[in-house]
Amino acid sequence: MSEDAEVIFTRDGVAGVITLNRPKALNALTLGMVRAIHPQLKAWAADDAVKLVVVEGAGEKAFCAGGDIRALHDWGKAGDREVIDFYREEYRLNVYIKNYPKPYIALMDGIDMGGGVGVSVNGSHRVATERLTFAMPETGIGLFPDVGGTYFLPRCPGEIGMFLGLTGERLKAADAVHAGIADIFVPAENLAALKDKLAAGEGVDAALKALSADAGAPPLAAHRTEIDKHFSKNSVAAIVASLEADGGEWASKVRATLAGKSPTSLLVAYRQIREGAKLSFEDCMKLEFRLTNRFMRGHDFYEGVRAIIIDKDQKPQWKPATLEAVAQAEVDAYFATLGSDELTFD
Repeated sequence: MSEDAEVIFTRDGVAGVITLNRPKALNALTLGMVRAIHPQLKAWAADDAVKLVVVEGAGEKAFCAGGDIRALHDWGKAGDREVIDFYREEYRLNVYIKNYPKPYIALMDGIDMGGGVGVSVNGSHRVATERLTFAMPETGIGLFPDVGGTYFLPRCPGEIGMFLGLTGERLKAADAVHAGIADIFVPAENLAALKDKLAAGEGVDAALKALSADAGAPPLAAHRTEIDKHFSKNSVAAIVASLEADGGEWASKVRATLAGKSPTSLLVAYRQIREGAKLSFEDCMKLEFRLTNRFMRGHDFYEGVRAIIIDKDQKPQWKPATLEAVAQAEVDAYFATLGSDELTFD
């Protein structure tokens, strides 16, 4: 396989290795990569010589910084069906990874956001290094925390998942482990030795334990009481009011963060996370596909990408512009069934 390929598949002993290979683009996930990874995983699942899968990102900056947002923006603007094809095929891949019959070890080394989360956090073994920066920043570009966020965010301790989903807060390794988003901390300098142990057929859990270390105290834990107090409220408006009433430095900072997000995204994400607590992974992904279809027909995603990624003026003009201006019927419409267009799985 060419070293210029967007994703590289290799065999190392008993390990099948997936290398996301767009380092200049922070290994952002493309439709072509999704279409290559899914059949390769199926082939390895059926190959008795392959005992496990390792997925990593090329370079030291990123595991995968997300989906190719600019391409999605351009497809959506042009009415190209590939924008929906991407999400359909990405979500099917996420479900396949979640149910993969062999150990799936994600080396979360560097930036891991958006689409990168889908091919890491949904795996059976999630390894964080000190270079990890994890986030689900979608509400800041007029989207919602997808690729399984509907499932894993409400299953974080307390209200951490709601906090992360609404604010897009960035986490380092200790916080990722604390939140249950990563399973174990392995220093980056130990990754080569870890891959050698896995390739040699040593037990996955034993290999991880042997090369793990203490990630240190998670900063998130210091704010757990505040997170649970504010983000347990029964609406986004109540969360905002609770933060405002608090008046403390941390609460004021979080309130300011929420003020910059798409009001529609906040309201949809809140309901998404609450509903996800009661759903199976497959049903969570069906829900996400409904939401994606609606966001791709709306205003805020394109405005968010314009402001943050294209023009970089950091001043998105959301429509509606306030939480109060978003009608309940508008939010409900995002969650309505797609009928014959519902997401299906193999």
